[in-house]
Amino acid sequence: MKKNKTTRQTKFTLKEQADILRYLFSFASHQWWRFLISVIAMVSSSAIAAYLPIIIKRYLDRISAGQVTDFSMTMQVALTYLGLLFIRMILLYAKDFYFFMASEYTVAAMRNRLYSKLGRLSMNYFNQTPNGEVVSRITNDTETIKEFWNVFLTFFDGFINAVTVGTAMFSLHAGISWMFIAFLPLVFVLIYIYQKISTVVYRKMRSALARVNAKLAESTMGMWLIQQFNQTERMKDEFDQVNQEYVKARTDMFKMNAIFLMPAVNLIEQIVLVLVIWIFGNNLLKGYALDIGIIYAFTSYSKSFFNPIGNMLDSLSVYQDGLVSASRGRKLLANSDLNPSQTGKKVKEQLEGSVEIKELSFSYDQEQKVLKDINIKAKQGQMIALVGHTGSGKSTIINLLMRFYNFTQGQINYDDTSIKDYDLATLKEQVSLVQQDAFMFYGSIKDNIRLHGNYTDEEVIAAAKFTGADHFIEAFPDGYDHLVTEGGASLSAGQKQLINISRSVIRQPKILILDEATASMDTESEQYIQASLDKIRQQATLIVIAHRLSTIKKADQIYVLHKGEIIESGRHQELIDHQGTYYDMYRLQSLKEQ
Repeated sequence: MKKNKTTRQTKFTLKEQADILRYLFSFASHQWWRFLISVIAMVSSSAIAAYLPIIIKRYLDRISAGQVTDFSMTMQVALTYLGLLFIRMILLYAKDFYFFMASEYTVAAMRNRLYSKLGRLSMNYFNQTPNGEVVSRITNDTETIKEFWNVFLTFFDGFINAVTVGTAMFSLHAGISWMFIAFLPLVFVLIYIYQKISTVVYRKMRSALARVNAKLAESTMGMWLIQQFNQTERMKDEFDQVNQEYVKARTDMFKMNAIFLMPAVNLIEQIVLVLVIWIFGNNLLKGYALDIGIIYAFTSYSKSFFNPIGNMLDSLSVYQDGLVSASRGRKLLANSDLNPSQTGKKVKEQLEGSVEIKELSFSYDQEQKVLKDINIKAKQGQMIALVGHTGSGKSTIINLLMRFYNFTQGQINYDDTSIKDYDLATLKEQVSLVQQDAFMFYGSIKDNIRLHGNYTDEEVIAAAKFTGADHFIEAFPDGYDHLVTEGGASLSAGQKQLINISRSVIRQPKILILDEATASMDTESEQYIQASLDKIRQQATLIVIAHRLSTIKKADQIYVLHKGEIIESGRHQELIDHQGTYYDMYRLQSLKEQ
């Protein structure tokens, strides 16, 4: 199982938070006009919201003064109030619509950038990171960041509301307004305490969710193996364990939010409201005139002033969650473990097909060498084979030939030119790999062979006939339009491999590499592939990793590997006559087949 070696940060400094915010805002630059419309609508709606209680206050003052003498004045106030409410409703719609659209496009751009980065990362990253965690970076984390943008809307909305409502309150009664302001430091203390605690809680929660995704991805991909070896209960218990870790992290979040967020702000709001009523009641007892309009305005403003602040505190939970998610995406984009770089000296050069490996040594972890002084040579149109027990280094050689990993010791040359000097696109076009596991995409057989390449239907059919895949494709009622489910569950291993080889044949590579392509095939499919390999040799150089030694008898050169070293080489009969490791392997396989 893959292990995630990343350390888990428990808190962010102000500088780190600023760096993360700059990273997020870099995706929003193209949506500035939508954000600007949203801000203008927000300021306008807040101004209207602050003015509405003043309308009612003035109306109540007129009633108290006996100035409301007919229904027309009441109707005028009502129509003005309703008109402003209608305008505010339109402004609120514009604010939310343009902001959410901007955040949606921003997150889509972020998701595209992250996915593009995955395509440039080396195989080391995918070997060390569980598939579920990779998926979590692109899906769960970006969805969290979408909610994170709402934090800015809530914060700015709360700030504008506080300013407009505060201005309106000071215009009515400065003394009582200062009492509202006096409670703001207590709110800031709550924010400080919440940030200190919440970063740790949300880091644990995101990490626990990533482990849930990783365990789920691992289980679904290997479900056939789990059921085969009756491991369902064990895997259920393991999943329940990681799931409970996530539940506990969520529970800690709920406890924290229940203490520090809206309930705390509601308590402050009620305390202020009680103080306002006490002040007015005390003035009434002292014989001062009671201003009904002022009482109404300030009781309304107590909610209007503190509710947005409460929403701001509530959004801190999303803020912390978003910081964690954004930091993970930012770390992925900053990952320097990229695909091997090319010098690009031989851009778009047509290969002839000769291959030479000189004194090649390689280590995945820079400590233990898995290849030691490998020397292999194949002329144009030849077929060479690599054989050996598991762990001997065969697949590593293939990975280096395909430029999946970088190497620093030795040389790999195509046509007497270093593999590092070719344009990477040129290598992918002219060097093709057929692996043991043939993955099928959801779509027609025709699309699976074409793989979005610019090939005609006639070329697709010609490639299938070349490999012998046409014999079963044409047996389907809809032929090449036959729908393949994801993974190709409806096809046999041999059928999938024939389609897989057809993918390579249609691209007419100059070097074709087969990594145990016939290991899990039935005899009939293997015969088709053997026949197609004989034809492919007329067009391309073949490098074959063979499990069944009977399939490489015609190879021009066979290299036998053991613990990363070549211990024998020669043609089939030469190695049989030598009676070494290859002879023992061949004899053992022959006895098993008998």
